[in-house]
This record gives sequence, structure tokens and C-alpha cells, in this order.
Amino acid sequence: MSRVNFDTLLEAGCHFGHLKRKWNPAMAPYIFMERNGIHIIDLNKTVVKVEEAAEALKQIAKSGKKVLFVATKKQAKQVVAEKAASVNMPYVIERWPGGMLTNFPTIRKAVKKMATIDKLTNDGTYSNLSKREILQISRQRAKLEKNLGSIADLTRLPSALFVIDVLKENIAVREANRLGIPVFAIVDTNSDPSNVDYVIPANDDATKSVEVILDACCAAMAEGLEERKAEKVDMDAAGEAAPKAPKKKAGRARMDKAEEDAINAAKAAAFVSKEDEA
Repeated sequence: MSRVNFDTLLEAGCHFGHLKRKWNPAMAPYIFMERNGIHIIDLNKTVVKVEEAAEALKQIAKSGKKVLFVATKKQAKQVVAEKAASVNMPYVIERWPGGMLTNFPTIRKAVKKMATIDKLTNDGTYSNLSKREILQISRQRAKLEKNLGSIADLTRLPSALFVIDVLKENIAVREANRLGIPVFAIVDTNSDPSNVDYVIPANDDATKSVEVILDACCAAMAEGLEERKAEKVDMDAAGEAAPKAPKKKAGRARMDKAEEDAINAAKAAAFVSKEDEA
């Protein structure tokens, strides 16, 4: 069963591209026609590409890896935050922190700093500080929360990037390319798809368009997470039902005891024979 269909994409306005004069020739294979100076995206190809991307994302989620969602444009912020949170994935909806992937250890230090502030606040350490110092620390904490709060649980580099508008998020895409991290992206007619591993040709300016595509992709990821959970339960059940293997250590101990008795018996026989000869 298809995760998304032509009519749903059409109703969401996924077919609207940019003005002809703003187009990127590399998007020509995904353009159906031009109408009133605006390029129209071929939704039949969009359906196929959404299916490919959704299946790949499902496998990533099933393997227990993380996908980082990136969307700093106003139209997509809230939708991306909701959809990513629904499948427990990290996301960036404010300014992209330069070097977040290529200089990941530094970003982790900032996240740890935020956690340290929380810890010291909870145990009452900051209660002895002046009001001015507490205010400065609170502002610093709020700034860190705004920029990095959604990636606080990201302890290692993500296995994939999902980007809305590769033109706006070009720094994130370049960092992912440099590290060999697969990039999934909604690509409009004014963007270059050459740096994207899984291209989803669609309107990246309409909230409804972004929402429909994310619904399909996140539903696939949710399926992957459920399958992972079910497999884990089955493995645990199989482990409990399996018969216990014999303890090798005990068997070795018995073998050592038998060998020791044989050696002692040989020594005793040798001693007795010497006594007889004497």
C-alpha cells in the first residue's frame, strides 16, 4: 500500500514550483510543465521518491539510529518540531549552529554546559549568587535551550539528515556531505539536488506540502520503531525459553578433579612399588 498518493499531494499544493526565471536546470527531470511562468512539479515522480525515502528512513529507525531534521524557515518550523518529536528524533528549527556536524564535540560541550547549569540550579548552588549573576546564567541557559535544546539527547552524530529547503540549509547539507551522512530533502525547482541522496521534489514553501510529506516519512519511521520493539520482545522471549547450557566451568572442575585423582593414584602406586623393592 502506498504511503502517499497523487491526489493528496495535489490538494496540499506540492506541485507548485518557483518562477521559471528562478529555476535550477538540475531539477529539469522532476518538472512536468510550465504554467503562467511557474514550473509545475511532476507529482508522479514525487510519489515514487517519497516511497523510496520513507522505506530508507524506516530501516534507519528500525536499526535504532537517529535522523536529524533541519528546518529553519518560518513555514516549516512548527510542523517539523511536531513530527520529529512524535518519533523521538532530534531537530533544529532555529539557526543552524555552524560546525554542528563537523565540529560535533564542541556542540556536545555546549549541551553538557546546559545540563551542568540545570544540575547546579536544582541542588541550590546558585542560590548563594547575586541577582545579577543568576540573571546572566539564566539568559545563557535560555539561549542554549533555544538553539540546542532539541538535540540534548543526541550523543553521537546522526545517521541521516532530513532537510526542508536545501538552498536555505546549504551549510547543513555541505557538512553532511563532508562526513558521508545521507541527506533526505524536500527539493524545490530553485534548488540543486546533486548533493542530496534522497530527493523528494515538492513545494518546500507551503506548510501543508511539508506536512503531507513528513506525515508519510514519520509514519514509516514509527513502523520501524515498532518493528524494532517487537523484535526485541521476541528475542527476550526466545532467550528465556532456550534451555540452559551446561556450565563449562563446573565440567572443567570435574575434569581437573579426575585428572588429579589419577595422578595421585599413579604416585601412590609408584611409591608402593619402591617400598616393595626396598
